[in-house]
Amino acid sequence: MGGDMTAAVKEKGAVIVTGASRGIGAAIAKRLANDGYGVIVNYSSDADGAKSVVSAINAKGGRATAVRADVASEDDVEAMFEQAQAQMGPLTALVNNAGSLGEQARIDEQQADDLTQLMRTNVVGSMVCAKHAVRAMSTARGGKGGSIVTIASIAAKAPAGVKGTVPYEATKGALVTFARGLSNEVAPEGVRSNSVSPGVIETKMAYPEVRSLAAQTPMGRIGRPEEIAAAVSWLISPEASYVTGTDIEVSGGF
Repeated sequence: MGGDMTAAVKEKGAVIVTGASRGIGAAIAKRLANDGYGVIVNYSSDADGAKSVVSAINAKGGRATAVRADVASEDDVEAMFEQAQAQMGPLTALVNNAGSLGEQARIDEQQADDLTQLMRTNVVGSMVCAKHAVRAMSTARGGKGGSIVTIASIAAKAPAGVKGTVPYEATKGALVTFARGLSNEVAPEGVRSNSVSPGVIETKMAYPEVRSLAAQTPMGRIGRPEEIAAAVSWLISPEASYVTGTDIEVSGGF
């Protein structure tokens, strides 16, 4: 199995999953490794979580490595892309998953520095990662094409009304717009750009006020990280070769 998996990784190439030490990012990393990609498990501070994800992947015959990088720092991002391709080969896809809830407070109680940091992590970080992914994958730059999937949120279109989440919701709206606009810019160069908007998912970010919203969905339950991972898996696969500029809602009908 090891030899077959190594051959598959070489054929499918490398995928960077940002914020992959836990939750949705960890589920995506594990799913894509199972699909045969070499996976770069990015993390900013949770080294133990990232190592656990890598160990789980390697134990099943996959290939993964953990790389620390703060997506809000372009120096970190550039180094991550260089390390990823040195260890795993040509880049096939980027999954922009890293994000923060920011400070949970009404807008009239927010501090400008906190809002700026939230934007740097959730929006600028995704844009900078996309910048380096396009440089690696664009056929106009000598690449073989590829896919960028950005994890947004259903909150971008259906704000939950939960206290303190308005700035977070705004960043997710920006990501949907960015993914759509980017698709127009890079489609002629073989790079597809899409977004996935999860609803309420079983992660540490699903605190009680948010969790209670799951019962209001037509399906009446909270989602699983693996269900988001399945959508990402399809979007970067050849089966979605004619799909770009699309946002897929995985929200139980919220």
